[in-house]
Amino acid sequence: MIKFGTGGWRAIIGDEFIKSNIQQLAYAMCCKIKAEGVQNEPVVIGYDRRFLSKESMQWAAIVFAAEGIQTLLVNKSSPTPLIMHYMMKHEMPYGMMVTASHNPAIYNGIKVFTKGGRDADEHQTADVERYIAKVEGMAIPEMEYSKAKEAGLIQEIYPLNDYLDDILAAVDIKAIREAGLRVAIDPLYGVGDTSLKTILMSARCDVFSIHDRHDTLFGSNLPAPNESTLRPLQNHVLDKGCDIGLATDGDADRIGIIDDQGRFLHPNDILVLLYYYLVKYKGWHGPVVRNLATTHMLDRVAEAFGEKCYEVPVGFKYISAKMSETDAILGGESSGGLTVKGHIHGKDGVYAAALLVEMIAVAKKPLSKIYADIEAECGTIHMEERDYKFSLEKMAQMQKTLMEERKVPALPFAIDHVSYLDGCKVYFQNGGWVIARFSGTEPLLRIFCEMPSEEEAKRVIAIYEKFLDL
Repeated sequence: MIKFGTGGWRAIIGDEFIKSNIQQLAYAMCCKIKAEGVQNEPVVIGYDRRFLSKESMQWAAIVFAAEGIQTLLVNKSSPTPLIMHYMMKHEMPYGMMVTASHNPAIYNGIKVFTKGGRDADEHQTADVERYIAKVEGMAIPEMEYSKAKEAGLIQEIYPLNDYLDDILAAVDIKAIREAGLRVAIDPLYGVGDTSLKTILMSARCDVFSIHDRHDTLFGSNLPAPNESTLRPLQNHVLDKGCDIGLATDGDADRIGIIDDQGRFLHPNDILVLLYYYLVKYKGWHGPVVRNLATTHMLDRVAEAFGEKCYEVPVGFKYISAKMSETDAILGGESSGGLTVKGHIHGKDGVYAAALLVEMIAVAKKPLSKIYADIEAECGTIHMEERDYKFSLEKMAQMQKTLMEERKVPALPFAIDHVSYLDGCKVYFQNGGWVIARFSGTEPLLRIFCEMPSEEEAKRVIAIYEKFLDL
């Protein structure tokens, strides 16, 4: 029952996300760790603000303790990138985070990280699933929590300061302090609140926050920083006269932005802004990495500066791996996750937020003006995206049409080529593209289309809807 997607294992609380499954996963990890001979190295585990997250971390820890493997438990709800940062700093072989990231409140899950704080790739997660199958039905050993602490097999830590100090050291705090910025933040009831406030107040920003209390139901909304969930932040930015609005998802590894004019910036726009800033203003040199459902505007910006843009499948593990391979300076995805060279090997919404605030201070321009500069240099492009729920029968039908029979609808634009690297992506000769793929974290079909104009993008989406009977 435990299957890993692009963002770890996620399941509905009380259905598949239950104590027995959590401990089965922990026991499987113990077996894998022992087989690899790294049982003398501790495993760090963190948790977010979701229902049962802290308890789940402890349920896993007492299984590790029973197997003689030490766990370092972050004893306050914390951002996922904090765990990855700790692993990187201490060169740890394995770590885990109890979170379902941006999924609805009825979900929880566990992310597994490998050496140096990287997202477990498909080979690692397949290996974990094999161990899960081996231990299924076996009695899972446990050690009493208090006894495990006394024996030193469970140690409670809170390494937030080290994580925040590294972010503060990486950004131009002097420039931010001199800019006197007003910043609104919305952690969407998640774990980004303390980190964002600490960084911004250290940089002498005026900070105005909403949705910062602990609410396991996330205010009855999705803890994802998208256009609909950030409407209250838009109003807050305008009401308080802020220079920028910053939001993070449930576990603070993704970011959402409201600009100085109260407009929601799509994650694609954030990536374009950051890459442009790193190259033009900070003088960095190197390629950029994006997944195949992310804007090709990054390709245009890279080309304008004599750099290259690399395309990979969906899943941040592919982005971080390609960044290491190509020495890229930025990698990201259209869902709001990104990372920058020299930082951790995974998504970090907190660091991205700090870098965007630095951008405004250093450029001495509002975000709206910086993006207008980019469009003046590289042109404009428009993306449309849609999500569709489906039955299992409908999924099988669409899977057969798109991936087995490899059919595409009759399209009114000349096709350059079609890729099946991840889903079905059609590249047009005019530089546009459309992709249909199944989500790796939710039961959804996602269609993204980017074209020279809004009318053309909507036209292609409509054709796909009719073709797939959506």
